[in-house]
Amino acid sequence: MMMQPLAVFSLDESSDARAAALAAAFELPLVEAGGLALKSSREQHHFFRNFLERLPALFFIVKAEALQLASIDAHGVRAISAGFHDPVITYRRAKGGGRSEMIAKAVGLKGQNIPSIIDATAGLGVDAFVLASLGSRVTLLERVPAVGALLADGLEQSRRFALENDPGLSLILGRMHLVRSDAIEYLSRTLQADAPDVIYLDPMFPERRKSAAVKKEMQLFHQLIGTDMDAEQLFESALSGACERVVVKRPRTAPALAHRSPSYSLEGKRNRYDIYLNS
Repeated sequence: MMMQPLAVFSLDESSDARAAALAAAFELPLVEAGGLALKSSREQHHFFRNFLERLPALFFIVKAEALQLASIDAHGVRAISAGFHDPVITYRRAKGGGRSEMIAKAVGLKGQNIPSIIDATAGLGVDAFVLASLGSRVTLLERVPAVGALLADGLEQSRRFALENDPGLSLILGRMHLVRSDAIEYLSRTLQADAPDVIYLDPMFPERRKSAAVKKEMQLFHQLIGTDMDAEQLFESALSGACERVVVKRPRTAPALAHRSPSYSLEGKRNRYDIYLNS
């Protein structure tokens, strides 16, 4: 079942204007909670609970350094954000393997071939960033408004950081273009005029089990998005629109999307990439 954010919390005065704009855009109540960031996690949990109608719940947290989407239940608060200049993603950019990564091979990044890509299920944009860091121009499509807000904020925060600290990062981010749109509608409007070389899909699939090992990002995404019930329709739209190939990321043991056999697959320990060639 999909959940919707219930409120926007601004945790410092410098974030009040951004928080107010976000609250207005989502038609949510705004709570200005300056100084809360300095409180303990237990105090924060108690504060949030006092302003929310029910548990579990989702809500936005606006800080100077990031916009977060948070989940709260009786046990605590978990939060995710988007961004492209933290130590983890910076390390992957520097040490991740470049064109030897499976995702690079899957989209056909080889030699002088640098394909244009539509990431039709952008999420927090990590895969799109990896592809842009290898030279591709990537259009990121995200239809869930809350996720789109996180992604837009992450791009903006990273662009500001890059302007002062990392010219190479600025070039990468310049190759990433966010479109907050339903992918099926977007593909139907644009592909006839400007088809990409590759369409990349990473649709949500049902959780097989609840476990502490399940990443917090996936737990929150399942709460917010549920399952992509129209994944097969999106897949068919992609097959009719990509010039060269459609790439579908799947759990390693999952069946092929729409039970349609790929041209070939690349398999890792947890995931695989099914490649459907159009040419």
